[in-house]
Amino acid sequence: MRKILVFLISVFLFLNTSLSAKEAKYYNKLEGNQVQCLLCPRECVLQEGQTGTCLVKKNEKGTLVSLVYAKVCSTNIDPIEKKPLFHFLPGSSTFSIATAGCTLRCVFCQNWEISQMSPQDVRSQTLYPEQIVKLAKENNCNSISYTYSEPTAFYEYMYDTSIIAHKNGIKNVEVTSGYINPEPLKELCTVLDAASVDLKGFSDRVYRRVSAAKLSPVLETLKIMKQKGVWLEVGYLVIPTINDSSEELKDFAMWVSANLGKEVPVHFLRFFPMHKLTQLPPTPIETLERAYNIAKSAGLNYVYLGNVPGHRTENTYCPNCKKMLIERKGYFVGKINLNKGRCKFCNYKIAGVWD
Repeated sequence: MRKILVFLISVFLFLNTSLSAKEAKYYNKLEGNQVQCLLCPRECVLQEGQTGTCLVKKNEKGTLVSLVYAKVCSTNIDPIEKKPLFHFLPGSSTFSIATAGCTLRCVFCQNWEISQMSPQDVRSQTLYPEQIVKLAKENNCNSISYTYSEPTAFYEYMYDTSIIAHKNGIKNVEVTSGYINPEPLKELCTVLDAASVDLKGFSDRVYRRVSAAKLSPVLETLKIMKQKGVWLEVGYLVIPTINDSSEELKDFAMWVSANLGKEVPVHFLRFFPMHKLTQLPPTPIETLERAYNIAKSAGLNYVYLGNVPGHRTENTYCPNCKKMLIERKGYFVGKINLNKGRCKFCNYKIAGVWD
């Protein structure tokens, strides 16, 4: 009986894995049944049977497949402010999904139990794109957010779901590190409505140290998203002693102003010890306030501090008359003093997506 049970479990796991495997969109076939993934800047070359750094793309007999298509390990209904997106449908709900896998290896990752794990080591359920959209509609969500792990890792699933979402009047949001190659990104931008891109710092030194990656592809992602009309907000996790120098913060703020524009919201996020970076303290509030002042001095109109509930910098203020436009406490929205995207007090146009 025990042998039969073990056999049945093995068959189930095999079928479950097979159902989730889908041919990847971006790769080249090489000699000797090798493949080269072209989705992210790592461009992994894989022998037959190997998986990429992301842990979810595998060479199966000379074909690159995604092991996590429709294999959802996390679903939730979130306030859009949690992404964080402060200028995109404030006060609305978003249906959040994730699979296993990630293109980066961040030592401070808050969701490392799914992002740094192989699909077989994460409990998942099968939800096809049509089912995700149906759940979003049933729960009165204005958008679907691809989040928690790294959506680039489940690119094919995100793309297919986004197409169906648009057909049903639901917007698409990506919460991402931005570590993706230009060609797949440009295709993705045709179905994306908004993106929250989280920077790990503003130098290759920091990126190599904390994420085993490079900064330049992320900056290219930001510029492409802006050019393609995706509503963009930028996060910067401020990590004590690693990326919190005034010089690095100023370089970041000046780059955003020059390349993305002063209307793009910036969120300085408080770091908390996590995963492999537990020896550092949480980011001091004073450090975050210094970052805020640097960004405002660089001319950015909308600067926020994240993971500091109750701080006045959670609110949105009019750049013209300085009055409060959107009141926030944590992820909860209070008063909204906007009239068709304009300041209720002085009629100044506020950048964002409001309906």
